[in-house]
Amino acid sequence: MAQPLVKKDDDRDDEAEYSPFLGIEKGAVLQEARVFNDPQLDPRRCSQVITKLLYLLNQGESFTKVEATEVFFAVTKLFQSRDIGLRRMVYLMIKELSPSADEVIIVTSSLMKDMNSKTDMYRANAIRVLCRITDGTLLTQIERYLKQAIVDKNPVVASAALVSGIHLLQTNPEIVKRWSNEVQEAVQSRAALVQFHALALLHQIRQNDRLAVSKLVTSLTRGTVRSPLAQCLLIRYTSQVIRESGSTQTGDRPFYDFLEGCLRHKAEMVIFEAARAITELNGVTSRELTPAITVLQLFLSSSKPVLRFAAVRTLNKVAMTHPMAVTNCNIDMESLISDQNRSIATLAITTLLKTGNESSVDRLMKQITNFMSDIADEFKIVVVEAIRSLCLKFPLKYRSLMNFLSNILREEGGFEYKKAIVDSIVILIRDIPDAKESGLLHLCEFIEDCEFTYLSTQILHFLGIEGPKTSDPSKYIRYIYNRVHLENATVRASAVSTLAKFGALVDSLKPRIFVLLRRCLFDSDDEVRDRATLYINTLGGDGSVVETDKDVKDFLFGSLDLPLVNLETSLKTYEPSEEPFDINSVPKEIKSQPLAEKKAPGKKPTGLGAPPAAPLSTVDAYEKLLSSIPEFANFGKLFKSSAPVELTEAETEYSVNAVKHIFDSNVVFQYNCTNTIPDQLLENVTVIVDSSEAEEFAEVLSKPMRSLPYDTPGQTFVAFEKPEGVPAVGKFSNMLKFIVKEVDPTTGETEDDGVEDEYQLEDLEVVAADYMLKVGVSNFRNAWESMGDDFERVDEYGLGPRESLAEAVNAVINLLGMQPCEGTEAVPNNSRSHTCLLSGVYIGNVRVLARISFGVDGPKDVAMKLAVRSEDEARAACCNNILLKCKVFRKFLQNNLRSLDPLYYWCYFHNRISYNHSRTN
Repeated sequence: MAQPLVKKDDDRDDEAEYSPFLGIEKGAVLQEARVFNDPQLDPRRCSQVITKLLYLLNQGESFTKVEATEVFFAVTKLFQSRDIGLRRMVYLMIKELSPSADEVIIVTSSLMKDMNSKTDMYRANAIRVLCRITDGTLLTQIERYLKQAIVDKNPVVASAALVSGIHLLQTNPEIVKRWSNEVQEAVQSRAALVQFHALALLHQIRQNDRLAVSKLVTSLTRGTVRSPLAQCLLIRYTSQVIRESGSTQTGDRPFYDFLEGCLRHKAEMVIFEAARAITELNGVTSRELTPAITVLQLFLSSSKPVLRFAAVRTLNKVAMTHPMAVTNCNIDMESLISDQNRSIATLAITTLLKTGNESSVDRLMKQITNFMSDIADEFKIVVVEAIRSLCLKFPLKYRSLMNFLSNILREEGGFEYKKAIVDSIVILIRDIPDAKESGLLHLCEFIEDCEFTYLSTQILHFLGIEGPKTSDPSKYIRYIYNRVHLENATVRASAVSTLAKFGALVDSLKPRIFVLLRRCLFDSDDEVRDRATLYINTLGGDGSVVETDKDVKDFLFGSLDLPLVNLETSLKTYEPSEEPFDINSVPKEIKSQPLAEKKAPGKKPTGLGAPPAAPLSTVDAYEKLLSSIPEFANFGKLFKSSAPVELTEAETEYSVNAVKHIFDSNVVFQYNCTNTIPDQLLENVTVIVDSSEAEEFAEVLSKPMRSLPYDTPGQTFVAFEKPEGVPAVGKFSNMLKFIVKEVDPTTGETEDDGVEDEYQLEDLEVVAADYMLKVGVSNFRNAWESMGDDFERVDEYGLGPRESLAEAVNAVINLLGMQPCEGTEAVPNNSRSHTCLLSGVYIGNVRVLARISFGVDGPKDVAMKLAVRSEDEARAACCNNILLKCKVFRKFLQNNLRSLDPLYYWCYFHNRISYNHSRTN
């Protein structure tokens, strides 16, 4: 008896008990397949057995060669049956078994007989199967029949031949390309599917010839394509031609006019396809978007869920690049918040959050509150991320948005959902200073009832960093100490560390903190007791209100003055003995990372897992390393250290990279060297630097390296003097010189005599961006207005033809070496204008802000308006002499920026102007 059908919306866990194939085994089905050999065939039973075999094959069940051959020969006996349904099952089975070349011969004659049958159903299926299992040799024999089938009057046969041609084009393209005339004739067919398949095949035949595709699209857009499916294909091909043409059309613009004309088609799928194609055009303007937005707005009120979903998803994408164009649809989208389809409702909300203005935030929050409880966690995460972006866009609305996040944080939800909320609150605290107090309290209330250990420990760590900096740090102590009593050992240990941070950084709280830490000495977990003992003894056991020693703060909460990789390696190689592990034995040199091991940059981390703008441990390590060298002690405070620049290829004999350390009057090159040859020891390692292309630099000292054993990183330094406060630039040639001594691989002994050798390195450049420190601001608008326009300079540039607006923005950001703010480095797709906000600290600790407006003028010409504000008039004048008043630089931007390395030439002009400026003074 047939099992009752289940509705789609029923629980998927219950589907198995309704399946008619539940519990079937391959061996039993193969036994049933013997019915194919019965003298009197039962078509219904044979069809059921084939169905079970197809089910097993599609579930991943593998048949041995013997089993597949037996089943294949048994199935071929079913050709003697006249039952149409069984014959169709036989065709399916042969296609799935994919018989070998020897076995194909058995069924070829039967299939060719069916291909010329008077029964159209036999003909269509025989063509599909033959084209699936035959090779090129047999294909040439049946090519004449396939050409006839393409122009057959029966649409089923014609479609079967065309679809087979699409598949054969991958394996036998030369044969299929000879069918162009027949396929061209099929494009004019009145049958919808035939026209659709014919157009798809014709495009694939010509896809490598751009001119042929353009002619095909041009001819069809002027004619009449009756099939809605074919019309959708034609719209996609038209969009492809527009994109590949590389320039917007002028005059009558036939392709765009065709797309706009399709918006008035009677088929809904064609209307939507045309609207979507228009919104995805490169460089589309708001005026060109208007008709597409209008039809999408009508779809929002459709009774069909699929139309509503398609429309709101397309509008969601448009809102990323043209939010103002979508604002007219906001009223219609607000009604979709209560849509029964949660996907539609989620897309509607996120679109509204992107297009809404500051006055509509409160209303949106009220609507979303009732909606959140009805959707799954993955949809909630999307909404949370949209709310975070909205809050960064309108920082004055942080109270209502922060309250919303705190409310949903208390509701039920999984780990990823809760982590997304916590990350959003942390980012808002970091970027909006006014939100710090309320945000920290919301996090404190959350850890009172948090079931996730990871989130509790991360929040406690964050509280230890930000809590002591607030106006009243004492109000957080209760929440932290509660964790010592109510949580597991991991959270208790984290709470002890957070309490110690408050005691070390807030002197008035130290007596109370000591009382709490002493209570932790009796904890059941040894980690908690050890931490409490360490902090009590280090901070001072009496707990009096005295200022904590700076060395204690640095020891407990500062960054390590040695790389963690080196520490980990030393701990792994340490063998337990009577001598304790000596942390001073860990090498402080920063090991260069081979190019082959470097990973591609991934997605920028956010929230609790996000590192600071610069890796503090590395910066501190550089500063401590340089200050420990007496020759560099009088250079003053280190302003900036660059990222390592590779000077050798990957997997070469010696791996060398360089770090540029910028001081006010000096530049120090730190060459990180690694010897990759096991049987060699390098001694007296130094780098000979040729500064003939850097006229303003004068070498003052070189610090060689005594020895460089195998796979042990080491450093050699070369220091240069430059004019004080002048951002001098130049190129330096580098030659690695050393003495090579052979090492016996068995005994490890080194030979006494060595041979002098040298190794050519890549050139190293000091560029203008090296004198600009990337320092972001949490609220660019407030920082811009508070700096005032006293030292503001504004100028306009023509950057000439560019590949894209995003390329121009990235090139200018790299030239200036400043930090993009508020995510303005990302240029939306198809955007013709963009504003980028940059912040940085110029050498001399002078803050500089820049607001750059880009616009596309004409097909590809990019214009730029640059406004710079600085705290210091002299620095502002210097910056603007470089950035704004340089006609040579403007001409260079127009002519050379596209193809040449921008930073190098930027530094060249920077150097020229600085030199001329100093001569004028």
